Amino acid sequence: MIHKSLLLLSIVVLLTSCAEEKVYKIAVSQCSGGLWREKINNEMLAAQHLYDKDVKVTIVCAYDDTQQQIRQIDSLVESGIDLLVVAPNEESPLAAPIERAKKKGVPVICFDRHVDGDNYTAFIGGSNREAGHAVGVNAVDVVKGLAVGGYRPLVMEVTGLMSSSPCKFRHAGFAEAMKGHDEFDYICCESDWSSENAYRAVKNQISSGRLPDIVFCHNDGMATGAYKAVVESGTQEKVRIMGIDGLPGEGLDYVLFGHQLASYVYPTGGSEIIKLAIDILEGRPYKKINKLEGILVVRENAWPINATTKVLMSQQTDLITIQDKLEDSMVLYNTQHKVLIGSFVTIAVLILAIIMILFALWLTKKNIRKRQNMNVEQTLFYTDASNRRLHEIFITPAEEMPAPKSQDMLFAEHLNEAIRKNMSNPNLKMDDLGEEMGLSRVQLYRKVKTITGMTPVELLRQMRLQQAYALLTSTTKTVGEIAYEVGFGTPGYFSTCFKKQFGKYPTDLRAD
Repeated sequence: MIHKSLLLLSIVVLLTSCAEEKVYKIAVSQCSGGLWREKINNEMLAAQHLYDKDVKVTIVCAYDDTQQQIRQIDSLVESGIDLLVVAPNEESPLAAPIERAKKKGVPVICFDRHVDGDNYTAFIGGSNREAGHAVGVNAVDVVKGLAVGGYRPLVMEVTGLMSSSPCKFRHAGFAEAMKGHDEFDYICCESDWSSENAYRAVKNQISSGRLPDIVFCHNDGMATGAYKAVVESGTQEKVRIMGIDGLPGEGLDYVLFGHQLASYVYPTGGSEIIKLAIDILEGRPYKKINKLEGILVVRENAWPINATTKVLMSQQTDLITIQDKLEDSMVLYNTQHKVLIGSFVTIAVLILAIIMILFALWLTKKNIRKRQNMNVEQTLFYTDASNRRLHEIFITPAEEMPAPKSQDMLFAEHLNEAIRKNMSNPNLKMDDLGEEMGLSRVQLYRKVKTITGMTPVELLRQMRLQQAYALLTSTTKTVGEIAYEVGFGTPGYFSTCFKKQFGKYPTDLRAD
């Protein structure tokens, strides 16, 4: 009878859980950080809620470490994701993990950067060759006007990491624009995407005695290093700097300020990436190669592009914040819905409880009789002096036993351990936390509220922020690294929460 009742309850719970819609798990492997990639991340996080499918985007970053990116990709594939989006740090080494993902049945979208082989499902991104060529054509137009009176101008290119596809194609496009022009000289200096090495390359060229008239850097971050070298030498009026990325706070502002002659808005396309991913997962037609268009930025068009881009980025940040709040509201709604279903289940549980109480009474009577028989045997045992000595060897005195802990203390320790274990997961839900604690969402909510005065969501956010505070004051990790490590989906949202909690932004804390 009891077994039949338990089977009935299991069927009811199974039917209620089957009604949940499929959630597509999309993982993103970024090769590095920076403002341009943060913009893509925000676009993808905002776009995951724009379609009629339930999508959850998780983002990890390798910070220019190829081996770390390989480990991250393998780990993501093993975790059971539905699709992988990856910007390969290097073309050749990343071919193997992408092939392993394909063998596991996980579709792979490469964006921004290419990878060796044909094991990816689709590619999406701007044309690095066109970006390099557009900047090169602009450089030629400028330098032609300098080649007068027998003066022979010099065009200098400072590349990124030549083992990455963006660097190869940007160099190829720029070099193509340089061909056929014997009225000026052109040199190329290989670097590694860093501002520091770009600074050293330009400084060495200036120190050689041959001042470059044009310096083209493969991104605007490198251009800041070139500008620093030019300012230190006092030649900022003679050396013209060009870059690629064209973002507010970087290239667009540098062009407006006059630090750069030009930049190129290299498209991010975060929302297009998510749309392509959903088309693949839903089995809809899609193109294998998807090209995004960019635009050359000079002083004349920099202001409207900068203003429009800033507005769009601000709106995306606001949208992510609103979506986080809506998700909290939906969690509460789902909890109430489950409570209603649980009320019906409770009726069945009460019936089962009555049956089990009767069964327990019968077992109690049986155990009482058993203990009575054991008491007789124990009395005989203690009356024998040799047996008393043996008993003392095995029994620990009461004063040596550890002090008992309260149930609330045990619960708090268990909850603290569970939160810290799962803190880095930006998609951690209260249902998952409750399951690990052996409690329903409602039980977890009531217990945490009673002990701490906070909801589980508030407690999780506070612990994340406290851990972030400790990392900011005890490590040299960037704000973005710390944000992802403690479970925030975006550095921008992390900074907003940090300011609200501690009265200052993470960068302000580092500056103190």
